Amino acid sequence: MEGSSDIDLSKISLRPLGLADIDDFMVWGTDEKASIFCTWEPYATKEEALNYIKEKILPHPWFRAICLDNRPIGAILVTSNSGGDRCRGELGYVLGSKYWGKGIATQAVKLVADTIFKEWTHLERLEAFVDVDNVGSQRVLEKSGFLREGVLRKFFILKGRTRDTVIFSLLSTECQA
Repeated sequence: MEGSSDIDLSKISLRPLGLADIDDFMVWGTDEKASIFCTWEPYATKEEALNYIKEKILPHPWFRAICLDNRPIGAILVTSNSGGDRCRGELGYVLGSKYWGKGIATQAVKLVADTIFKEWTHLERLEAFVDVDNVGSQRVLEKSGFLREGVLRKFFILKGRTRDTVIFSLLSTECQA
């Protein structure tokens, strides 16, 4: 399987993540490679992860598991802004490292782009912020139709270090109706 990209992308789907998915969640939730560019550290215990699912994932308005044959192998979410920024949403995703380079994240992002503007009609812009060193994620967004807008220097602190980030966007008018 190593290095193989023979995954049938039609078997990739998105669905809500639940407590029953804890064992699958732990696969990428404990994956140091998968979490390197994420704001969270790998989970040390199942209890920690269950609390995160209960407190953050279940109440989140748009958090989905990225599934292969309905089995979670990663996650993708859209966070809505409020007030004058209500027209924008932020996309984030994580995928277990053993599934990198197979087109899965790109397929998941395309699935989100195909649905989020229909589900959230107030949304006109979907943004993604990517660490400048996360080249794989930048490729995912470019292949999914996002526009690279530029680099935001010293934009955020990740794991104790100030980081530059690349901002990408996709507008509702750029998706097929």
